[in-house]
Amino acid sequence: MIIGLTGGIGTGKSTVANFFAKFPNIVIYTADIEAKKLMNSSKIIQEKIINEFGIDSFLNDVLQRDYLAKIVFNNPEKLSKLNLIVHPEVKKHFQDFVKKNTNKLFIIYENAILFESKSNLFCDVIITVFSRLETRIQRVMKRDNVTKQDVFDRIKNQLSEESKLLQSHYIILNEDLDNTQNQVKNIYKILTKK
Repeated sequence: MIIGLTGGIGTGKSTVANFFAKFPNIVIYTADIEAKKLMNSSKIIQEKIINEFGIDSFLNDVLQRDYLAKIVFNNPEKLSKLNLIVHPEVKKHFQDFVKKNTNKLFIIYENAILFESKSNLFCDVIITVFSRLETRIQRVMKRDNVTKQDVFDRIKNQLSEESKLLQSHYIILNEDLDNTQNQVKNIYKILTKK
């Protein structure tokens, strides 16, 4: 079973994925981490990014994140172009991951833009992680050492929380870690009928 795990920036998707990872026979695929790896290893992606965003996108075959971030974060059209370059390759990579893990009970596909990239279409179940806006802002400011405005800029580039929640089978409210872990356990019990 493929479980899509999504939520806006700072909601705690990785925390929830780590709670699921404690159960046996589950593997986690984190689209953001794999996308970053692919952006540095895939010649197809590198070539397309250089064609779209310029030669300064890479230095010695290493993606220049700050350069690219300045271009895409306040420009939804440019961000969309970047996603159109990267996400088809991530999908292919994930399909290979699924083939290698067919013996697993669950494959959790953690992806912040699950719906935007249409990746929800190959998931059997969708779980959205939700947190209050102020909680999210504080988490991201602390984690990434950025300003409140930087966090707002990232949030406005993501699909609305309401849209994600309406398209989900399960919602996890991630404000208190013990409570979050209990919600994960309950969903696991439901999905495995234990």
